[in-house]
Amino acid sequence: MRDRGSAASERQPTLDTRGRPLRDLRISVTDRCNFRCPYCMPAEVYGERYRFLPREELLSFEEIVRLTRLFVESGAVKIRLTGGEPLVRADLASLIEGLSGIEGVADLTLTTNGVLLSEQAAALAAAGLRRITISLDSLDEEVFGRMAGRDAKPGIVLDAIEAARAAGLSPIKINCVVQRGVNDHTIVDLARHFRGSGHILRFIEYMDVGTLNRWDAADVVSAAEIVERIAAHFPLEPVQASYRGEVARRWRYVDGAGEIGIIASVTQPFCGDCTRARLTTDGKLVTCLFASGGTDLRAPLRSGASDDELRALLQKVWTARTDRYSEERFEARARPREKIQMFQLGG
Repeated sequence: MRDRGSAASERQPTLDTRGRPLRDLRISVTDRCNFRCPYCMPAEVYGERYRFLPREELLSFEEIVRLTRLFVESGAVKIRLTGGEPLVRADLASLIEGLSGIEGVADLTLTTNGVLLSEQAAALAAAGLRRITISLDSLDEEVFGRMAGRDAKPGIVLDAIEAARAAGLSPIKINCVVQRGVNDHTIVDLARHFRGSGHILRFIEYMDVGTLNRWDAADVVSAAEIVERIAAHFPLEPVQASYRGEVARRWRYVDGAGEIGIIASVTQPFCGDCTRARLTTDGKLVTCLFASGGTDLRAPLRSGASDDELRALLQKVWTARTDRYSEERFEARARPREKIQMFQLGG
């Protein structure tokens, strides 16, 4: 993928009602997953009888590339593929090749649980994938299996991390969702394992994404507590954000052994700098991770809408955007609402 940062900088940003530019696009390429993480896709709901979207309702790769080009023309420069688990969708490398050829894409990355990554890492990198984020909620086998909802071992994810490194996908980011009483007692071991590895470990506060994970604020381990626990073993100091809209607050080890990130959507909301649009598996434009709905782009796309018409539609949606759910979460006027499930729109 060529460096197109200068071309991207020449485009006028599309701003929402709070002055936030459209900068990032997250694309859910499938609603299927080979894990059943309780905080995302609990097994008691998504069992053998659950019916995922039929193939004809998924956006095709050609449709994804076309829509992505329009998002890029509207200001997006960073593209992330998500799911579900994106690597369960066949021939994903061909989609990456198509996306990497879009003028103006400065960064192309993917989030995965890693189970299928070892066999695909080299092909994904060759197709134009730049970086990768791999989920790993614990190194403890019992805890990992419970959080994955499957008979899986953390070793397969560690092998995937090594395969990604060998393929040149760098920097590698490793995401850990922290839930009190479930895996919070293992976070220091995780930090210890990746210190000095060159990989960036990121801890994510347990969030109320979707409506099926029985979220309770009491289960949240705050960013402040996570930093305190790790710093008690390995002293940390804060690092300035690299750019506006960076979701992780950065901390580095005082002894120079690398850095960690904390994504604190619950206790330290970053709505004011949120620059992310999301494209669901079935082609809806969603403007907030906690949204209850989205705007259908698939229907006009398939009914013959021109690029100008589609671009105007997505820009109309973004310029009308008012979302700030994480800031509203604990406000007195906030009301419970239905939300799109995590696996349908990605993280």
